[in-house]
Amino acid sequence: MNSSTAPRCGQFVHPALFYANRHEYLAGTIPFIRAGLAADEPVLVAVPGENLDHIRAALGTDRPRVRLHDMSVAGRNPGRIIPGVLLAFAAAHSGRPVRIIGEPIWAARTGAEYPACAQHEALINTAFAGRPATILCPYDSGRLPQDWLDDAYRTHPVVQNAGTLQPSPHYTDPLVTAARFNQPLPAPPGYATTLAVGLDALAAIRRYVAVQATAAGLPTDRVDDLTLAVSELAANTIEHTESGGSLAVWQHDGQLICQLTDTGHITNPLAGRLPVPPRQVGGRGLLLVNQICDLVRMHTRPGATTIRIHMRG
Repeated sequence: MNSSTAPRCGQFVHPALFYANRHEYLAGTIPFIRAGLAADEPVLVAVPGENLDHIRAALGTDRPRVRLHDMSVAGRNPGRIIPGVLLAFAAAHSGRPVRIIGEPIWAARTGAEYPACAQHEALINTAFAGRPATILCPYDSGRLPQDWLDDAYRTHPVVQNAGTLQPSPHYTDPLVTAARFNQPLPAPPGYATTLAVGLDALAAIRRYVAVQATAAGLPTDRVDDLTLAVSELAANTIEHTESGGSLAVWQHDGQLICQLTDTGHITNPLAGRLPVPPRQVGGRGLLLVNQICDLVRMHTRPGATTIRIHMRG
């Protein structure tokens, strides 16, 4: 078995590629891309900036045949990658096997971002089950923490080391793995402002968030996005719970953070990560929040859900 093998009809292949340097990175990615091009498969590369530059340079005259995305932009919120990057590309080439390199985890990712990244990697297996696609996920074995590398063995059915692709001995059911990262969030800092969320408070909540986002130095479009995201979450709370909830707002490390807590329970681990059929009524709120925010973290259990969203200036 090798990483350039195209999936059979209805087969999804999801290997992790471990690399220690630029040479190993290109040795694992460029043949994968060129095998796809030779098979007339649509190819997408979504990796962070420096690695994208390396691939672009190595492709040479093949570059125009490959869709290129900077994952540090397109996937800055891990929750947007499945719907906004991977499934969007597959849908644009419906009925054809697609070949994707997706690198959602790199050394600059923060500890706050990582649980959402690991959930993303696990849930790819569920979102793409039965689809003719190969998604190769590079992991920098020289710079990433060891526990992040260990998790890659749990989230990928197959792994590639030194050009050899083999089954992962630690691969775990995707929903079980995703549930491991459904972790309680740290409490907001003592200086956070807290507001009650109820039907009569929606207008005031929107005004407050807009004022705080402006004061935090967010540009107008980001103020509007954050206000919309909080409004969507608050509306979901009002619609789906009897007792409302609470909203905490604070600034930290150049970000404005808004956290909504209520008594609901989100049972679908792919909620907000799958496109919604055009004719479906509702169900777009969390998907929209994932698309417009820089980071979305969620902890949900029976009787309590907390969703924390981050917006940078």
